Amino acid sequence: MKKLHILILKNYLGPFAATFFICLFILLMQFLWKYIDDLAGKGIEWLIIAKLMFYVASTLVPLALPLAILLSSIMTFGNLGEHYEIVALKAAGISLRKIMNPLIITSVILSIAAFGFSNYILPIANLKMESLLYDVKEQKPALNIRPGVFNKDLDDFTIKVGSKEDDGKTIHEVMIYDHRKRLGNLDITLANVGKMEQTADKKSMIFSLFNGCNYSDRVDNGQVSRTHPFQRTYFKEEYIYFDMSVFKLNRTNEELFKTNMQMLNLKQLNFAEDSLSKEYTKRKSEYADNMVRNYNYFAKYNPDDSLKTDTSKVLNADFLSNFSKQEKVSITDIAINIARNIKETVDFTKEEFLQKEKRINRHKIEWHRKFTLSFACLVLFFIGAPLGALIRKGGFGLPVVVSILFFVAFHIISISGEKFVREGVISPANGMWLASAILLPIGIALTLKATTNSALFDLNFYKKLLKKIFTKNKIA
Repeated sequence: MKKLHILILKNYLGPFAATFFICLFILLMQFLWKYIDDLAGKGIEWLIIAKLMFYVASTLVPLALPLAILLSSIMTFGNLGEHYEIVALKAAGISLRKIMNPLIITSVILSIAAFGFSNYILPIANLKMESLLYDVKEQKPALNIRPGVFNKDLDDFTIKVGSKEDDGKTIHEVMIYDHRKRLGNLDITLANVGKMEQTADKKSMIFSLFNGCNYSDRVDNGQVSRTHPFQRTYFKEEYIYFDMSVFKLNRTNEELFKTNMQMLNLKQLNFAEDSLSKEYTKRKSEYADNMVRNYNYFAKYNPDDSLKTDTSKVLNADFLSNFSKQEKVSITDIAINIARNIKETVDFTKEEFLQKEKRINRHKIEWHRKFTLSFACLVLFFIGAPLGALIRKGGFGLPVVVSILFFVAFHIISISGEKFVREGVISPANGMWLASAILLPIGIALTLKATTNSALFDLNFYKKLLKKIFTKNKIA
């Protein structure tokens, strides 16, 4: 039996490793396509890009792992069924359940590892990825001075060149506007020819200009509005240094991202959720007391509980008959203003409470997600293994199609359940476990079908069934 277990594990671990990294690579490419505009053209070092890709790949494990388990289990049992190894094992008195035992144990181990990953490693990966991605998005594009186009990438300067030579350094018809005084286009530098080069440490850009002129409007005297003094300075050679630190990637303090629910483990989520719930309960109590104190005038002026009667039920329709017309208008206006104020307060507070509930629900979503990932690995295994035994096809053909269909269904149900929770339609527990609750009975049914040698995916069975039906119809 040990040799059989080793054989099954060898047939499973190879496809599992291959499909896991293939799925991870595909998901990583999806990320690149989504954020390619934020990464390209910024001169970011390859080491920074490599770090970002590593962190992103780590955050994609929860998607890649269940899909890899589903696909590899279908491939493994599909190969065994295609080569009649399952038939031979059953003929030797070994049931499908015993054949699945080593992979069930493996799936349980993977599920436990997935829980540990999602609880301890995933929050750190999310923190690293989100903070680095934020910095990359905020990073300015690399300086790219194109001929005939005004460039404003450098702080306080606008640069335009008429043309550039093939060496990429020599420039002609240079125009530089200096805005450091924040007073408009007062200082302009023109040059017929120049050369732009970066310093060895890449911290500065040097413009070497030749045969040019500096133009400057002077605004340092009180008569500028009438005299408009103007200064022109010619030069044969001039050097201008531009600070390139604005194009350097500046790292944001990661502490600013730590309060996000995706960066918390179970213990931290429990603490954060408890704090938010207490704050929410306290705020509701304060609001109720405030409404009674400020707007319930009957209770305000009659502190005795026995006098707190619903006045709308005993109010006489002509209660304003004893007032003059002017007093009636004044009383009505005051009542309308009070009613409007109460309505605005209620609407504002209702939105505030709704946002607080959504924030609490998002913490509960992340709490349940730690467990749904692990359980999904088991559920998809019990779908994939019997499916492979039933369809009896290995390789990357039919198993891939079937796996994608089931995984897409699982993913859509998961996203829908999570969205329902965010909107407060259903409870977090029901929404986050919805996909597993739907697919688990399917896995159990498929396992029962596979262990009883069902002809569920046997095409010959359906051909014979159709032939019998048509034969009976012709006889009739």
